[in-house]
Amino acid sequence: MKKHEWRETTEEGEIRLVTALHHAGKWQLRSRLKSEREWTEFPVISLEDLETLHDIISKKYRRNRVPHSHVLQLDALLEAARRRK
Repeated sequence: MKKHEWRETTEEGEIRLVTALHHAGKWQLRSRLKSEREWTEFPVISLEDLETLHDIISKKYRRNRVPHSHVLQLDALLEAARRRK
């Protein structure tokens, strides 16, 4: 299982913590605001989160920290998300 984490600031100025897990060929995403205790799991990952995750994974791939298959999987997920919109 691979775990990828990042932080971002919301429009309201709050810190959002995001964790993406890759296990058994599937991606799972959960997030919470820093002020909250409970994580929110997302059955469908939003386009914005997919783009951020793709950027993070691409950088890790360039440093040989993740396999190329992760980048390819995210490419396919991004394409599907763009078609949904």
